[in-house]
Amino acid sequence: MNLDLLINKALRLEFLNPSQALALVHHLPLGELIYTANELRKIHHPGNNVTWIIDRNVNITNACISGCKFCNFYRPANNKKVFITTLDEYKSKIEEMKCIGGDQLLLQGGLHPKLGLDWYVDLFKNLKHIFPELKLHALGPPEIVHLARMESIGFEEVLKKLKAAGLSSLPGAGAEILSDRVRKILSPVKCSVREWLDVMKSAHNLGLTTSATMMFGHIETHEERIMHLVHIRKTQAEKPAGAKGFISFIPWPFQDKNTVLSKKSGIHNKVTPEEYIRMIAICRIMLPNIPNIQASWLTVGKETAQLCLHAGANDFGSIMIEENVVSVAGAVHKFDTDGIQHAIRDAGFQPLRRNQEFELV
Repeated sequence: MNLDLLINKALRLEFLNPSQALALVHHLPLGELIYTANELRKIHHPGNNVTWIIDRNVNITNACISGCKFCNFYRPANNKKVFITTLDEYKSKIEEMKCIGGDQLLLQGGLHPKLGLDWYVDLFKNLKHIFPELKLHALGPPEIVHLARMESIGFEEVLKKLKAAGLSSLPGAGAEILSDRVRKILSPVKCSVREWLDVMKSAHNLGLTTSATMMFGHIETHEERIMHLVHIRKTQAEKPAGAKGFISFIPWPFQDKNTVLSKKSGIHNKVTPEEYIRMIAICRIMLPNIPNIQASWLTVGKETAQLCLHAGANDFGSIMIEENVVSVAGAVHKFDTDGIQHAIRDAGFQPLRRNQEFELV
């Protein structure tokens, strides 16, 4: 293929098909890929700003029936180490977050076999009663599918009840790789590709802002990575007029420490800094209808994430006051409010704090 023609097509914000994207993946030199993605970032975000957010990731429970082979955080529901976060614990964690200026919980947990929809509705209502200004960026498609199955109702009905109880936005959790081949191996109990996408379509229909993610660098192929982006792009194109839909996309490499996938199958994270930067650039090129691309400093470190800001990324995400799932699998990087801003400035950009809707604070 003529790579120059593909670059020009991308710079016109046109959709590249999978074979065209793979041509760029395999044949376009890193420098040209970075240049193209950076030009696209400037189209979406003129100026020299990079956004970041203060929020807190709180796990509702570690009990989960999914049994994902890349997760060593979960416990079977009858395990002695199972916890369910109490309301008093939420209060303490939220007050700590408020002290440094945060107002949003990234609230996620396992697929608990006994916690039904009414339990989550009560939790959300209680949190919003105590903290009316609190934003709940909560659950994700796997939890929504799980609750819908438990209650024998549709995804949209689950989301309507959660939204009425205080749900503000829906994270893109549980996407991993949107390939049923991969999912049957890694997380056979978790929702299918179609279910994940249908939950997001239902959220968009209700006006809920969502994000999308990708965990790569395990058993997937390059073709499956690209099809993941195509699924996300197509779903975004189908959102109702006026809905934000997927407001951001966040790819990160599989964290392998002490996971079943590593210990029993010998699958390790071999994503190099160059490969991660290339992935950020490809995401920017393949997702012209999603405005924000986030560099995952938590999983790749400060220096690689800083380079990603010159390769299509425009967002540095959260300081992550609390994070448990990828941390126990090997993610060790940390930032406070000063550190994340220094990192952005050192990369040559101006840090601007945002909320989940990407409105500046």
